[in-house]
Amino acid sequence: MARRARLLMHPRNRYQGHYDLAVLFKLEPRLEAWSMLTPSGKLSLNFSEPEAVKLLNKALLKQWYQLQWALPDDHLCPPIPGRADYIHHLADCLAEDLPTNHGPQISVLDIGCGANCIYPLIGSAEYGWRFTGSDCQPESIRAAQQLLAMNTGLTRSIRLRRQKEQSKIFDGIIQPKEFYHATLCNPPFHSSAQAAAEGTARKNNHLGIAEHQLNFAGRYHELWCPGGEVGFITKMIEESVLFQQQVLWFSTLVAKQQSLAPLRKVLTDHSVPVRREIEMAQGNKKSRLLVWSFHNKRQRKELVKPA
Repeated sequence: MARRARLLMHPRNRYQGHYDLAVLFKLEPRLEAWSMLTPSGKLSLNFSEPEAVKLLNKALLKQWYQLQWALPDDHLCPPIPGRADYIHHLADCLAEDLPTNHGPQISVLDIGCGANCIYPLIGSAEYGWRFTGSDCQPESIRAAQQLLAMNTGLTRSIRLRRQKEQSKIFDGIIQPKEFYHATLCNPPFHSSAQAAAEGTARKNNHLGIAEHQLNFAGRYHELWCPGGEVGFITKMIEESVLFQQQVLWFSTLVAKQQSLAPLRKVLTDHSVPVRREIEMAQGNKKSRLLVWSFHNKRQRKELVKPA
């Protein structure tokens, strides 16, 4: 299973095997306190501890991108390799329609950037893209802004906007005359607080984590919304119709395989002509990207042609 998951990782992903813990311990010395030996005697980390996961992310961002990173408690702590995979697959889509998929001329919108701001950080470092990150929570915007200020130049390549209407996604964020080459999103996938708590309990039981402890954290708006990920992405597809001339590629992460069937129907109901499903995996966890456009290849070329 693990070997199959590695094969599903994007070939440009910088992580294709085991972490180099010796290097990571030098970059972030506090991480070594969370080291442990596996039953087979190999050095590893105690991934059940939230602080270990946070320090690992901090070290990886230093190792790969020379970025300084911090995250307030109780905010979603994302897996760096999986988030990088999303960026690389999105870059492949852009390469079909652009002379190059690198550079600040490419503009990307991150729906729900959170306090971690991870997609803009990776996309800016890997490809030099310009980002707009949106979030509905003022504290997340403040934390992300502080994070950007920690790294020279990021406030020029990444801007943040607050979504003032929690029932809206693109509306209120995409302004008239703006154009985005792509949008991305990691939507909340539970349908209620109870479902999120039950999911946490199952994860804790699998990892042997103490009850009520969550190794990746996350606030309510990051973990659940009415209708779960199907409800959220359905709303995203509905709004994308209104902004189809201002976006080349729409995309979102889909956590559950069973969510794809109803979402395919929504895309069909809204006459979306181009859609793709891209499998991804990290460790034993599988996910997929749903990518769609309202334009065929010729139309996309015209849409991005310089004036």
